Amino acid sequence: MNRRLFLSSSIGLGGLAALSRLPIVSASFFQDTKSKSAGVKGIEKVIKTDAEWKQILTPEQYHVARRKGTEAPYSSPLNDIHEQGDFECVACELPLFSSNAKFDSHTGWPSFWAPIAPENVREEIDNSLSETRTEVLCARCDSHIGHVFNDGPPPTGLRYCMNGIALKFQAKPKHT
Repeated sequence: MNRRLFLSSSIGLGGLAALSRLPIVSASFFQDTKSKSAGVKGIEKVIKTDAEWKQILTPEQYHVARRKGTEAPYSSPLNDIHEQGDFECVACELPLFSSNAKFDSHTGWPSFWAPIAPENVREEIDNSLSETRTEVLCARCDSHIGHVFNDGPPPTGLRYCMNGIALKFQAKPKHT
């Protein structure tokens, strides 16, 4: 690892750790997330056993999407995608984010200021670390996608910081 990558990763992680200690207040904080998991606005749930998910996903995808892991910063090729298209859940292919809402947050993870549709994601309070965060899950299959923070750009002020390994990119066809 070269010095520049090490320093930028260290600064990014330190900044992320400091920012994640800020209190996050959003509408989802006051909602009962368990009632949302039964199916949101016509999105039919995908329910599979762990064995079935392991057959569909790579070990790395399974670790992040089904076991709430986190990929290393700057490891996702999705960071470098700048063409038009949608980012889908790797497990069930539900469109979650549009390239129109993607921005470079300098954190090392693909970031978006809003989902394609609010009903395509659901949020839960995550107390797994020393600070409280808001976890983002796929509304169809409950895969862990990442976390949302209130330090994003306009127009929402939100930063959906996603694990690239939990997403797959579908380019929009180019018209000739």
